[in-house]
Amino acid sequence: MEKLFKLKENNTTVRTEVLAGTTTFLTMAYIILVNPQILGLAGMDTGAVFVATILAAAIGTFIMGFVANVPFAQAPGMGLNAFFTFTVVFGLGYTWQQALGMVFVCGLINILITVTKVRKMIIHAIPHSLQYAISGGIGLFIAYIGVKQAHFLTFTGEAFNLLVDTGDGGGIYADVVPALSNFKDPVAQVALIGLLVTVVLMLLRVKSAILFGIVASTVLGIFFKITEVPDLSTISFAIPSLKPTFLALDIAGLFNSPQRIFISLTTIFAFSLTDTFDTIGTFLGTGRKSGIFDEADEKSVESGSGMSSKLEKALFADATATSIGALLGTSNTTTYVESAAGISQGGRTGLASVTTGVLFLMALFLSPLALMVPGAATAPALIVVGVLMADGLKNIEWDDLAIAIPAFLILALMPFTYSISTGIAFGFLFYCLSMFVVKRSKEVHPVLYVVTLLFLASYVLNALI
Repeated sequence: MEKLFKLKENNTTVRTEVLAGTTTFLTMAYIILVNPQILGLAGMDTGAVFVATILAAAIGTFIMGFVANVPFAQAPGMGLNAFFTFTVVFGLGYTWQQALGMVFVCGLINILITVTKVRKMIIHAIPHSLQYAISGGIGLFIAYIGVKQAHFLTFTGEAFNLLVDTGDGGGIYADVVPALSNFKDPVAQVALIGLLVTVVLMLLRVKSAILFGIVASTVLGIFFKITEVPDLSTISFAIPSLKPTFLALDIAGLFNSPQRIFISLTTIFAFSLTDTFDTIGTFLGTGRKSGIFDEADEKSVESGSGMSSKLEKALFADATATSIGALLGTSNTTTYVESAAGISQGGRTGLASVTTGVLFLMALFLSPLALMVPGAATAPALIVVGVLMADGLKNIEWDDLAIAIPAFLILALMPFTYSISTGIAFGFLFYCLSMFVVKRSKEVHPVLYVVTLLFLASYVLNALI
């Protein structure tokens, strides 16, 4: 154990690492319940996604522990799973099999970025303020999904403002206006109580607050008749089949139409961009403060190549897990910021990650309980995760209008358009435009111009189809 994880060198013990790994698992175990709900909306088998989520989390976390020897855990990422379902499948019309193909390619790209100097170009291309805006915008998008899932909103049709083509040459004027629910709906009632419970637990610094909130809401849902309790006489704790999603990815389908090549490429880039910067932000934001990563690790991200440091190995583990997750049948597997909970408990080595991975595997046998969780129980978790992802907004340069405008558009358009990639595209476009107008175009990295042109080309092509 000592030789494998170098516990003495990192000033830690087996007991400390096991407790840290357990803490990390408790703070992120909600993904076991939430991810099948979100990907299930895309038409995927929720039982298979449940298994894929756990296996991807366990395998990715084991790689992080054994290869990089750092206390970070991985699982299918919130925000990335929403992008998978609501933007790629619902918005762009891809099948979930094709979306899995995108995730697999994204993982290969991230591996390439990690072992070559290409990562240096991408990291320097996106201003820090826009990186924070992307993360915060995804948080708002997730929170909005949670609000809708909780039935906190009602939508009323009004006959003005918007001309809707009926397909026969005519049209009607219509508009949809959101308003707060009257909370007569039992789904809204359970979700509201669940949100209150979760927030109170978080304010009291209960490390498993989100998970406890989901469990409490699920139990409450039994009395409100929205939680379907399985027949105890026939209940089976057998592990659901992974077959419906295993190796179901369709990469060829992404490029079988010339009209969609640009859209496929830009969407894959959006996947890769979000995954890459979320991961780097988590590593540098928590690893540097705790001493897990030092200045040499940070410099290796900017100028190094290969895997010469712990940070390089951790990035490689993260990229590898994404492709493995796609093969199993889930959206991007990424490093969880909730790992900070375990780090705060003293976790310093990969033994904490291995502990978390083992606990994920144990959760495989709880599928009947996990799959009975209603949307009203997971909605509060989505809202709270949105709050947590907004942490970096304070770091945006709001006093610089050329930065503030594109950052705000990223934040606003992600939830308003129900599309993460749209927010990123408009943010990049207005960043390039703003910097040109204020005569600071030389500050814009050439890579960003190329990416912006790809976004524009995809929109033009889509309009012409």
